[in-house]
Amino acid sequence: MKYHVKNLKLAAGGKKRILWADHDMPVLQQIRARFSQQKPLKNYRLSACLHITAETANLARALKAGGADLVLCASNPLSTQDDVAASLVSDFQIPVFAVRGEDRVTYYKHIKAAVDHKPQVTMDDGADLVNELHTRRRKEAANIIGSMEETTTGVIRLRAMARDGKLLFPVIAVNDAATKNLFDNRYGTGQSTIDGIIRATDILLAGKHIVVAGYGWCGKGCAMRARGMGAKVIVTEINHIKALEAAMDGFQVMTMAEAAPLGDLFVTLTGNKHVIRAEHFRRMKDGAVVCNSGHFDVEIDIKILKKLARKVRLQVRRFVDEYTLPGNRRIFLLAEGRLVNLAAAEGHPASVMDMSFSTQALASEFVIKKRGKLEVDVHNVPLAIEEIVSRLKLKSMNLKIDKLTPEQVLYLASSGEGT
Repeated sequence: MKYHVKNLKLAAGGKKRILWADHDMPVLQQIRARFSQQKPLKNYRLSACLHITAETANLARALKAGGADLVLCASNPLSTQDDVAASLVSDFQIPVFAVRGEDRVTYYKHIKAAVDHKPQVTMDDGADLVNELHTRRRKEAANIIGSMEETTTGVIRLRAMARDGKLLFPVIAVNDAATKNLFDNRYGTGQSTIDGIIRATDILLAGKHIVVAGYGWCGKGCAMRARGMGAKVIVTEINHIKALEAAMDGFQVMTMAEAAPLGDLFVTLTGNKHVIRAEHFRRMKDGAVVCNSGHFDVEIDIKILKKLARKVRLQVRRFVDEYTLPGNRRIFLLAEGRLVNLAAAEGHPASVMDMSFSTQALASEFVIKKRGKLEVDVHNVPLAIEEIVSRLKLKSMNLKIDKLTPEQVLYLASSGEGT
């Protein structure tokens, strides 16, 4: 078995972490049990470019139980949990190509290894694997019957490719499933982002001005959690409707230029590029903390920050770099501008990833069942999959909901009754 992980001797700790997460993923447990019996992925090669965490490991276990010939690589250089990667190789015999802190060259060597597996199905968190298949490895793209995309940034890229007629195979937008973005993006990102910030800085949020860039589901979750800890939250947006929503949710809404001199802490969650730029850095107060919880490390213009700085001190505290600007104003950048919730913390709690990865696993089964029948486009997750996941999750939480009476069913299907 070919693989590249930091050290197989870390496997024992990784297995403990994987099994601990498994306790909080009851829906995925049930899917893994069914997959183990029915083998719906048997004889299919699958490559997944995902964050290599304990939660992802349990998705990988489910896919392998379903019969998939699986290879994993990292979707971010700083999100890999090296002990988990080691355990996947040593204890579960799943090839992994991921080392925390890997450089850009190694990162793309690992993606190349995932493509060398000649997959028929792919999974992505950010669309880097799909991008490789559409650029340097177009020949292998002919083997792909379908792909799943896990995050907002990746879906944005893929919808642009579909719109431009460049997409080569069907993609399921797992990120856009309600069982994913309403929970994973909002509650998962909200909690894990705050967790990463506090671990990196030991900052007290109460009383601080926290600027949240972007009021999508991830931004909503972060703003909600920051306010819950006593912060004065400012939201910046480019979308009129989302800005209105933020204002009516009780947050201050302003431009980044207006927020720059006010903020003690800035968090980007947009999926866009250079949300915080030179003109913003120039207006920030001494000691401002800047971080990103969007997928790629482009939301903060780090290159211009380096140019503006007259002095840079790396790792003044773990995950914290200090940039001193003219006038001795210091700006602290967390986790090199990468995902602070995964680089400085452990990512989303297993309980919420239970839903996302259950949706992901069932989407892979769906793609195989529909082989050759899906148009080359970006597709939504079928409602039937969403209902299975939400029903099982409610059951695991010992929650029950009402059912329509026959009278109610008839009423909703008719138009005869009125005032």
